[in-house]
Amino acid sequence: MVPIRSMGPSHGERIEKHLLALEPHDRYLRFGYVASDEQVRRYVASLNFERDEIFGIYNRKLELIAMAHLALSVAPDLKSCAEFGVSVLPHARGRGYGARLFDRAVIHARNEGVSMMFIHALSENTAMLNIARKAGAVIERDGSESEAYLKLPPADLDSRMTELVEEQIAQTDYRLKVQAQQFWGILAMVQEVRRGVRDSRDRMPM
Repeated sequence: MVPIRSMGPSHGERIEKHLLALEPHDRYLRFGYVASDEQVRRYVASLNFERDEIFGIYNRKLELIAMAHLALSVAPDLKSCAEFGVSVLPHARGRGYGARLFDRAVIHARNEGVSMMFIHALSENTAMLNIARKAGAVIERDGSESEAYLKLPPADLDSRMTELVEEQIAQTDYRLKVQAQQFWGILAMVQEVRRGVRDSRDRMPM
């Protein structure tokens, strides 16, 4: 199981760092245009953590290597709809993180009463479209852009328990990574102090 945790406003800095690390072509695939650094920052600042759901996968160094944005519709007649977007850093690709984030988003969407999930992607974004296709989504192409939509079954006990268990596992995993990073930071500091004391002792006149 890949620990995937929900993220709140306190993760804004890591989200911004993750998106800014994307190469121009990756930004083009993620946003549909080559977003500048300023546009990326505005996107992060506009994230509505109370309404939408942001999911992330962290490595042991607490680097956000993959993230997904499940944006719930605010239109009165489309409240049962949501849109999914995902990005994975280059060095973390080929591990199925995009598909895992998609599955996690589907579970959450079902539990929030969403019956239709949309993925708006460029037609050349074959990785994202393949994920949607394997999930059973209908894909409609319109030139350089594609629209995929997936009908979701209503929530049930299994979907609610799955989300609860996965979130608890992810929260525990994240806390352990934070503690490990703090431990190694303290250890490095102690070693630096010891090295300084040893160097000072070596320089003392005999």
